[in-house]
Order: sequence, then structure tokens, then C-alpha cells
Amino acid sequence: MLRKAILLGIGIGTSVSLPMLYQSNPGLLHALIRAQETGEARALDAGTLSQQPIRAAASLSPAGRKVEIAADERGHYVSDFKINGRRIEAMIDTGATAVAFNLSTARRLGLQVRASDMKHVVNTANGKARATVVTVDRVEIGRITVNDVEALVLEDQALNSTLVGMTFLTRLKGFQVDSGTLLLVQ
Repeated sequence: MLRKAILLGIGIGTSVSLPMLYQSNPGLLHALIRAQETGEARALDAGTLSQQPIRAAASLSPAGRKVEIAADERGHYVSDFKINGRRIEAMIDTGATAVAFNLSTARRLGLQVRASDMKHVVNTANGKARATVVTVDRVEIGRITVNDVEALVLEDQALNSTLVGMTFLTRLKGFQVDSGTLLLVQ
């Protein structure tokens, strides 16, 4: 029991500190990937990857490229995104290092990824999983568009939903939560 509590504490501490670390050093994801490709034993944290979101409505602010997303009843921020021009429901997860989706979703998005491409090891809420890094041409929500966004593609069993993490969020002018509403600004 104590062992589980310690592991849970380490997991929570890691997921809280990773977004701050990524914001202060955006090249970290690249360095971790390069280290993995050169054979150094490292693991990437893909954030909390096992949560199945419940849809919440997004509203577009008429004042520019701003999007407000109301929290659903579980406190998650879920909305419709377009990834490479294809509509997909995704949860914004500030604890996720990158945009992340499973192999089946990657194929639906038109990405040419094979199971044999998954040579990286990532830590998920469900344990370790194999993954590969891809670059998606475009991620959109409302009038906000970010081009050339790095994403993780994980094994199907490792991830049930699509997560929009820090590789998207740090490319915005800002994001903040206020009274149960997440504001994205570009």
C-alpha cells in the first residue's frame, strides 16, 4: 500500500511539473526524442492518457482568435478540434507533454504510421506504452490555428481519447482557467 502511495505521489508530481518544465524549455521534448533515438534509456511522459472525456461546448469569442471552453461535469475541457482538416473530439490536458492520440486515430487523420514505427517508450497513467513522434500539419479550434505541431501516436490500447497537450498550448499567446472556463488566446 505504501509503495502504491509513493508511486502515485511521484506520478502526480511529474504530471504537475512537466508543463512548467516544457514551457521553460521547449526543446526538451526534442532532446528526449534524440536521446531515445541514440539509444539512451529515457521515457517520455505523455500525461494522463487514460481518461475518457465527456463532451463540453466551446464558444468562439467575437473579439478575435480566442476560444472559451466550459468545463464538463467532471472538470475536463473537451471540444471539437480539426487535426489536418479532420474533425476530432479532444480533451485539453495541461499535464500532457504533447498532443497525443492512438494509432487508429492517426490513420483516420491521414497520417502514415505503422505499428513498427513505435520505437519510443512513454509513461502513461496505465503504465508504459510504445509510441512514435509525428508532426501534424495543422491543429485548429475555432479560429485558432497552429501549424506543424508535434504529436505522439500511441498503441491503441494505451489511449482511448485524443489529448491536446503542451506542444499545442505553448504555441498560443496564452491560456487560462477562470470560473470553470478555459480561455485559449492566439
